[in-house]
Amino acid sequence: MNVLRSIREHEPLSRNARFALLALVPIYFIVAGMVIQPVNEIIPGIINIFREPDFLITDYFLVGGIGAALINAGILTLISIGIIYYLGKEMDGHTITSCCLMFGFSLFGKNLLNIWTILFGVYLYAHYHKTAPSRYIYIGLYGTSLSPIITQVMQIDSVAVPLRFVMCIVVGVVIGFVLPPLATHVHYAHKGYSLYNVGFASGIIATVIVSLLKSFGIETKARQIWATGYDRLFLVLLSILFGGMILAGALARGKEIWASYRRILRTSGVSGTDYLADEGGASTIFNMGVNGLFATLFVLAVGGSLNGPTIGGIFTIVGFSATGKHLRNIAPIMMGVVLASMTKYWNISDPSPMLALLFSTTLAPIAGEFGVIAGLVAGYLHSSVALNVGIVYGGMNLYNNGFAGGIVAIFMVPVIQSVRDRRARARGGISL
Repeated sequence: MNVLRSIREHEPLSRNARFALLALVPIYFIVAGMVIQPVNEIIPGIINIFREPDFLITDYFLVGGIGAALINAGILTLISIGIIYYLGKEMDGHTITSCCLMFGFSLFGKNLLNIWTILFGVYLYAHYHKTAPSRYIYIGLYGTSLSPIITQVMQIDSVAVPLRFVMCIVVGVVIGFVLPPLATHVHYAHKGYSLYNVGFASGIIATVIVSLLKSFGIETKARQIWATGYDRLFLVLLSILFGGMILAGALARGKEIWASYRRILRTSGVSGTDYLADEGGASTIFNMGVNGLFATLFVLAVGGSLNGPTIGGIFTIVGFSATGKHLRNIAPIMMGVVLASMTKYWNISDPSPMLALLFSTTLAPIAGEFGVIAGLVAGYLHSSVALNVGIVYGGMNLYNNGFAGGIVAIFMVPVIQSVRDRRARARGGISL
């Protein structure tokens, strides 16, 4: 009742109310999962999710069933919200982004078993530097993109089971420990023009670890588990959610919502943007709903399927709608990928190109800062890079497009800036 009264009277929500509202999203899908799949099939489905390799592309809708996948994602998201709340963090844009990503990727790679050693490694890093774990919690949550490595290590048949457990702990802790400094360092390379910064760092870590595994004869086989036939069901579920967000934001902000939304559209979206802090919760929710509905309809319009991976991509767009994405800067990037599909040998509705379409929006700041043409070019280039870089780490980095996006941003941004400014000069020495 306090939440409703605050919304009606346009008062700031309390910390508890904000976290409670965020928790409604995973609860919505947990309830949906329990309705869609028979309850007696859910636990066996979750166990199947634990047992299966998780590297790209593994759709939990087929591995464990829709209900098991939604419940796995919902519970993990609630746990993430609880951890952030327990650590005393105030809600900001990254709270929303990290929790939406946790939900989305828990539909095709993260599960209740394989994320903990990485988070423990991040905790040890904070402890080593004698700082609060809350400082690195978002990096830790993003860093669980490497959780398929943990599952893969656990499935090395040539090693005794007790030793596998030890190896899982060691590998996870190492990943978590090196992730914070590496994520900080790589940000300087792309200067915030790729929003999936931890995905870029994770790609580097995955390349090193997978290369080591291959050196010992441990290989991963390509897989493509991709569900189809659920478009109507999830169009309804997602439309209710995103439509509700749009309506709630509009009602809470009133006539001011349009002026606030226009201010959001005028931003470039470069990393560091926080719409929750700048424009408030109502406008942020409105932007999330608009982008979520747009992405959902875009997937269907180009012949894609609504399944675990694509819904994960949609929720990545929704999550980053609190920290940089809006219609003006994501549409050109996505159209660039569509244009690429018209000139290249693959079809946009194929699984990997479809994921590239959704996750290419990591480069939204390029379109936001440099315009539509730059956005189209970024999307065009990203489609090729994203479909080829994953081979170096065998699909073990769930944020594959974050790694690809970082490469494209590093390639494009200096060139664009030098072209825009004829007085630009290379500074510093040239290292050979």
